[in-house]
Amino acid sequence: MVTVRRFKCVNDACSQTTFSEQIPGLTVPFSRRTPTLTKALVSIALSLAGRAGSRLATQLAMPCGRDLLIKLIRKQPAPKVPSVTVLGVDDFAIRRRHSYNTILIDMETHRPIDVLPDREAQTLADWLTRHPGVKIVCRDRGGAYAEGVRAGAPDALQVADRFHLWKNLCEAAQKTVVTHHGCLRQAVRAEAEVQPEEHAPPPEIPGPPSRDYHPLAARTRQRHADVQECLARGLSRAAVGRELNLDIQTVRRFADAATVEELLAKAENRASRLDPWRDVVNQCWNDGVTNAQDITAELRVLGFTGSVQIVRRYLRPLRPHGDGRKRGPGKSAPTTPAIPKPRQVSRWMLTHPDHLDQDDALGLKTAVSSCEHLERLHNHIRTFAAIMTQRHGADLPAWLDTVDADDLPALKTLATGLRRDLDAVINGLTLEHNSGAVEGAVTRIKALKRQCYGRANFDLLRLRILLTP
Repeated sequence: MVTVRRFKCVNDACSQTTFSEQIPGLTVPFSRRTPTLTKALVSIALSLAGRAGSRLATQLAMPCGRDLLIKLIRKQPAPKVPSVTVLGVDDFAIRRRHSYNTILIDMETHRPIDVLPDREAQTLADWLTRHPGVKIVCRDRGGAYAEGVRAGAPDALQVADRFHLWKNLCEAAQKTVVTHHGCLRQAVRAEAEVQPEEHAPPPEIPGPPSRDYHPLAARTRQRHADVQECLARGLSRAAVGRELNLDIQTVRRFADAATVEELLAKAENRASRLDPWRDVVNQCWNDGVTNAQDITAELRVLGFTGSVQIVRRYLRPLRPHGDGRKRGPGKSAPTTPAIPKPRQVSRWMLTHPDHLDQDDALGLKTAVSSCEHLERLHNHIRTFAAIMTQRHGADLPAWLDTVDADDLPALKTLATGLRRDLDAVINGLTLEHNSGAVEGAVTRIKALKRQCYGRANFDLLRLRILLTP
């Protein structure tokens, strides 16, 4: 039981006729909650915001409405921006392709220090002007941030993030592998056709089920033909999209493809749950087991988790006339090893050799030996990986010259982009700084922004980012 005193003012001119004694840490004048309860509700509000926070508070016997939690967040003072020497900068989407904000990180403490309402160069330059002392800025290779740093902190050293550099190399490598995947396909088929002279020629070994049977392949060929026909008539890409009812990105993809085979190779690159068990399916088919359900049941014993429809689609090209309903002997399943997909070949090339098992190393050796373009790509990747891991950024210009002298368009495009931001890229491949802490903060923001959607709540989102532990 707590006893407090109540006082009465003897001054008739005082508007406060009576007032009660306050208990430090327990009561606050004109407040309906204790400081301890308020602190707990603020913590819930910062973590979960409105509806979710209200449900949790109710379960914890602290019932309150969502509006109260939002009000508590808005009442919190924003922390002061500390003095920063190494600054991390990156953007995050409030609404993808429509509105973006910029997060600023103190790279020494890995804590957010401010949030900017957009990702414009002038906004960042103004912030850097108001907060002098920044000596190093870690960023991606976006042109707006580079310009903003040059304007707001011209003496600061700009460092491009190594993660994004490696990601760009991975994308260029996969495009190159997709372009030259046909060389690997031809090499595997040629090896299957070579037989010793002393043996009689075996029956014809069919290739893997043709991707042309797949409805996606037929649709891809038709769309590519339609887009190219519209472009030949002089229509712009936007007009092509309106005429064919296609998104502008889809039109751009079909217009930029050199051949339809390149698009089909990208479609074939999609992973399937059946990929690890294709040899088992082929063996069952050649042994006379043609029922998809029976084959699926056998695969489930081995750990297959896909549906029978996946097996049925794979077997459809092997059946008579390429459908799954007519009966007959059909075609033989391929007995040659499955041709690795472009994604798999890219993974082999981009993985450290010590981390490849024996089968993957053999597959990489076969893929590289089947095409001189893939062999040169592999050498370029290994050289860049050595520059990045050993921090030999001074060797990058020589690597760029080697790429420019080669005939790999995707890598040339990457080299052109790196030359536009060469100083920051060399710093990123030489210095110890990187944007890992910034990427981690952006990942945490993705959970926070779901409860603070829209530009109208920018101040609310900013406070949650800066105050959330």
